Amino acid sequence: MSDDFILDTDDIQRRMDGGMSALRAEFASLRTGRASGSMLEPVMVDAYGAMTPINQVGTVNVPEPRMVTINVWDKGLVGKVEKAIRESGLGINPQLNGTIIMLPIPELNEERRRELTKVAGQYAENARISVRNIRRDAMDQIKKGKADGMSEDDEKLWQDEVQEMVDAQIKAIDAALESKQEEIMQV
Repeated sequence: MSDDFILDTDDIQRRMDGGMSALRAEFASLRTGRASGSMLEPVMVDAYGAMTPINQVGTVNVPEPRMVTINVWDKGLVGKVEKAIRESGLGINPQLNGTIIMLPIPELNEERRRELTKVAGQYAENARISVRNIRRDAMDQIKKGKADGMSEDDEKLWQDEVQEMVDAQIKAIDAALESKQEEIMQV
């Protein structure tokens, strides 16, 4: 009866990988000393009556290491894009040049770098929490299998396999955090 218990490890791994890709996206939106088009991804513009990502109202380019440009396709949206950037909390002062918005990336001071490493740490902790929640769900499935007649050896085997997956994922999260913190602290 218990021989037919199969834990969907592919689903567990897919969910953990989803958490990791969400963490990478959050890290990409953190401003470091270098210009990056991905830092504008969380910024939404009120365009045509709907909140729209910046990359859907203009072309985002990085022409030099400390400059991001946005070539807005519709002249009527230039002001709205500029306003969205100012209100985004990125700490960047947009400069207008016709339909092109230039975003010079200022050098980060030491205090701001420390703040950003703390924010990166919070993002990583949220990712660890999501991995632990996935582990809890998997362990609940294993307990249900045990209640349905699974042997203790099988239960231990499944628990060990889930824990190995969790350990590998948390190790990857920690490595990504360390890498991002080094990038932020680089002068």
